[in-house]
Amino acid sequence: MAEQQSNASTSRLGRGLASLIGDVPSDIKPNEIGLDLTVARLPIEKIQANKQNPRSVFSEDELVDLANSIKEKGIVQPIIVRELNNAESYEVIAGERRWRAAQIAQLDNVPAIIKNLSDVDALEIAIIENVQRSNLSPIDEATGYQRLIDIYNYTQEDLAQVIGKSRSYIANILRLNNLPAKVKNYLSSGQLTIGHARALISAENAESLADLIILKELSVRQTEELVKNPVSAQKKTKNSSRKDKNITELEKLMTDMTGLRVEIRSKDLKSGKVIINYTSSEHLEFIKDKLSG
Repeated sequence: MAEQQSNASTSRLGRGLASLIGDVPSDIKPNEIGLDLTVARLPIEKIQANKQNPRSVFSEDELVDLANSIKEKGIVQPIIVRELNNAESYEVIAGERRWRAAQIAQLDNVPAIIKNLSDVDALEIAIIENVQRSNLSPIDEATGYQRLIDIYNYTQEDLAQVIGKSRSYIANILRLNNLPAKVKNYLSSGQLTIGHARALISAENAESLADLIILKELSVRQTEELVKNPVSAQKKTKNSSRKDKNITELEKLMTDMTGLRVEIRSKDLKSGKVIINYTSSEHLEFIKDKLSG
């Protein structure tokens, strides 16, 4: 079985998702049949999420934006599903974001390509479709790659060809699987960047260091120094974290004026940067309106 899976994956290398599900025209019409695919409009309540989907995080703001686009333009490209329970229900294989957004848009049905797929083929398609998306979280991406290695006996070179990334990129992403669960959660939630996470991979006390990084809002360079020399780095961080009283007062004034948390990072009052923190697309629109006058 392992040999068959390995051969199957090798034969598909370099062609990605299209080689697994066939080329899917973006303007395909419902009920059109051709090239081993059937497109139909399926009742949205008959479709369920894929439990094997490597994507564990779905941004609510992005789903709402996509739902608004769907209301205006419809679903341009069908989702990919497979039959369950003799066509009593269907499982999403590719396009779960579109399906979730369609529910928010309160659509009754969605265009879908129905494929006859085994569990392993469904898993492979779900992983490859998701890891080729630029907004997949690094942890979900690393988990997806590892599952292809474990189930399909992929090598890092195989993955590089299928996904269209360099081997060094694949190797670096896979190393994220070595992080403690707490640090992975910080990365998935956006509290840490992938640069911070990479610096913590070799750290013995990664979890406590991650807490400190978030608390002190350390840069990637400061994090790397912290991992190499924790005592010295923490002293520097403590000294540099003391803000000028005028800067603190200005931060408070700007925060009160905008209703958003504002940070000013400056060493000598002559140069630095102003950071405006936002948590929704509405906040970002508000910032744009303020800046444009």
